[in-house]
Amino acid sequence: MTSLNILFATPECAPVVKTGGLGDVSAALPHALRELGIDARVLLPGYPSVLAAAAGAPDAGSFEVFGHKVRILDARLPSGVPLLVVDCPALYARGGGPYQADDGDDWDDNALRFGVFSKVASVLGSGESPMQWRPDVVHCNDWPTALAPVYMRFDAGRQASSLITIHNLAFQGLFAAEKLAGLALPGVAMSMDGMEFYGRMSFLKGALVYADAINTVSPTYAREIQGETLGFGMDGVLRYRSDRLYGVLNGIDTALWNPLDDPHIASKYGPLTLERKAANTKALRQRMGLDNSDKPLAAMVSRLTDQKGIDLVASSADRLIEAGVQVAVVGTGDRALMEQLHIAQERHPGDFAMVIAFDEALAHLVEAGADMFLMPSRFEPCGMNQMYSQRYGTPPVANSTGGLADTIVDDSDESRQTGFLMREATADALVEAVQRAVAAIQDPKRWRAIQLHGMSKDFGWGPAARKYREIYKKLVSDTTL
Repeated sequence: MTSLNILFATPECAPVVKTGGLGDVSAALPHALRELGIDARVLLPGYPSVLAAAAGAPDAGSFEVFGHKVRILDARLPSGVPLLVVDCPALYARGGGPYQADDGDDWDDNALRFGVFSKVASVLGSGESPMQWRPDVVHCNDWPTALAPVYMRFDAGRQASSLITIHNLAFQGLFAAEKLAGLALPGVAMSMDGMEFYGRMSFLKGALVYADAINTVSPTYAREIQGETLGFGMDGVLRYRSDRLYGVLNGIDTALWNPLDDPHIASKYGPLTLERKAANTKALRQRMGLDNSDKPLAAMVSRLTDQKGIDLVASSADRLIEAGVQVAVVGTGDRALMEQLHIAQERHPGDFAMVIAFDEALAHLVEAGADMFLMPSRFEPCGMNQMYSQRYGTPPVANSTGGLADTIVDDSDESRQTGFLMREATADALVEAVQRAVAAIQDPKRWRAIQLHGMSKDFGWGPAARKYREIYKKLVSDTTL
């Protein structure tokens, strides 16, 4: 095989549309694949922001899907990666976000919106495509694209191979059966051995059953989701298909996240100039309203959800301050968790601070200015902040789960250590790990070594792209995968 053609179907892709980490992955991975000589093209729904980015793009074909006329626009992302836009105004050209209206409620017709999108992906991967370019693999991402492998399994004629990537198994695209009326799904696919999940229909389960291969975004998470605790009801299916389940660790954008050339921080620095990091710590304290102090600064940028262990930070605030650190939290999310953090801030003015906002510039300053970065997540498919942190010489304190366990080294061999792992997702374990980090800071030579070990690691997208290339090759060449 001299080349590979990959259709990367995704509901979001930075910078044109992004709600979370999937948007970053969808921008970075296809670009890294193209650098390997793979012809990767991104498929996106035609949301208003996407249509604006594709203004003037030529029509690459049109067809009807479940009564809706669809045009395919042949555009490009700002990175130069080819972008195919599913232009169907009745389904995608509306206000709000990709999945929700302005009031925060899910769109009532999400099953139809993403059922059509999945069907379009399957058509482009078949002999029925109106385009001359044909993919060898349709690479689907999370539940909004997960019906594509179902259609590809049951539609007649030539089909590309299919791969589904699970970015977070907690989100499965669950709908009442009647919501799927009109999506032309075969009866067998709607059965217990197909998409049916406790009386409802799961888009994601459909892909887990029918895709040619499955992967998730870290090796440890690939193992964890085969167990009951983190399997979210899909562990049986995943164990059954374990011979086709891969774990491929995400990368990060090492150009965007680079302390040597970061426009968002107060003082640029690198491994040879780590002393300049202190200016960022001072700037972060000022931005957060913390007292000027020589205490270590423990900080986090996160969605404020139970998954991220925010309650552990709030409930252990007294003990964390007693351990000798200041704490800074940046993020948005659950109101009850925000209130818990607010109470902690009131109890410890000057030593515990929170900013309720999503602020990209502040996120960069936190990575540069914190002494340690907190990630007490109950589960974390991959995580990116722990990789940003190590790149910025800010050792992470994190729970030993998913991608956190795969990217942080907490070893008795200090020649390898890059951070501090919690033994479990509890307040006691968080306090104990922070205490170990404080003890290490008090040994400047050891702390500098931990920082430098993290800064020397390669968290770029090259390794991930090469692993995906191997999966694609197996899918195309080995029909017994």
